[in-house]
Amino acid sequence: MLRRSFLRLGLATLSAPALIGRAAATGAPAPGGAKFTVTYFDVPQIRGSRDVTDAGDGTLWVCGQRNGTLGRFDPRSGQLKVVELGQGAAPHGVIRGPDGAAWVTEGGQNAIARVDDKTHEVALFRLPAERAKANLNTGVFDKAGILWFTGQNGVIGRFDPKTEKMEVWDAPRGRGAYGITLTPSGEVWYASLAGNHIARIDTGTANVTVVEPPTPGQGARRAWSDSKNRIWVSEWNSGNVSAYDTLSQSWKTWKLPGEKPRAYSVYVDDADKVWLTDFTANAIVQFDPVTEAFNSFPSDKPGANVRQMDGRSGEAWGGESGNDRLVRIQTVQPA
Repeated sequence: MLRRSFLRLGLATLSAPALIGRAAATGAPAPGGAKFTVTYFDVPQIRGSRDVTDAGDGTLWVCGQRNGTLGRFDPRSGQLKVVELGQGAAPHGVIRGPDGAAWVTEGGQNAIARVDDKTHEVALFRLPAERAKANLNTGVFDKAGILWFTGQNGVIGRFDPKTEKMEVWDAPRGRGAYGITLTPSGEVWYASLAGNHIARIDTGTANVTVVEPPTPGQGARRAWSDSKNRIWVSEWNSGNVSAYDTLSQSWKTWKLPGEKPRAYSVYVDDADKVWLTDFTANAIVQFDPVTEAFNSFPSDKPGANVRQMDGRSGEAWGGESGNDRLVRIQTVQPA
């Protein structure tokens, strides 16, 4: 049975000095003359700054996995609002829903959390008791407004915000369900880290079709669709980035630069440029599928551990979970 509860948030508002330790650097020119500007924003009240997403009004949501918080950060003013998600909270993923609210896969309370974008009130929609150890990971809304989510302990699920109906199923091949994405054609796909595959969920029947990447034991970690219905996959074990064309059902694979790369996150921007993170190089890496060229942006601090990226036009964002700060990479086109 679905269990729902409301929390009266513990909300703190921090003013402009939240921009503690701001720094900027310019990356290498991209093909065609574009340059990059890198800016760091300290958010020490958001411990373990993990997944981020655009809040739609110039601000960003960021998960504080280590202290059970969700932050709303305004890079223009440096203001940070901190929302307490509840006792034992450990948020993993956050996305902006069709209703404008932040929707969080809240692993600590084994619940989907909705944080209202106006009042910051927190509503929890708990998984059934028999799914108490789902290890919730990430979520995505389909075109009908249904939230689909993964649990790394081997579950997939869906939640209908209108009816508050929660359904959870075993993922094929057990543990590993991790990153999840929606294609422009309306298909939901996820990556399985422990299962070494990607899979498509039929949004009508919830049946799952497994697709094998070409590299055995690759550790498919996160997935993101581009505008051409290609699923881009970050491969943790192999250090590859791969693209699965859902229309031609074909694969292409590239190795990240450097010695023994470990590809963690993947994000595709509105220009179909692919952004990844490489834990070995302590860097964010941009890949251009047209030129097949990589640009690397090493952090200015060790142990950045950017586990997820998102963004908006001209800006790629990530959370440096190891440094309790955010990083923004702006693409500056030539005049």
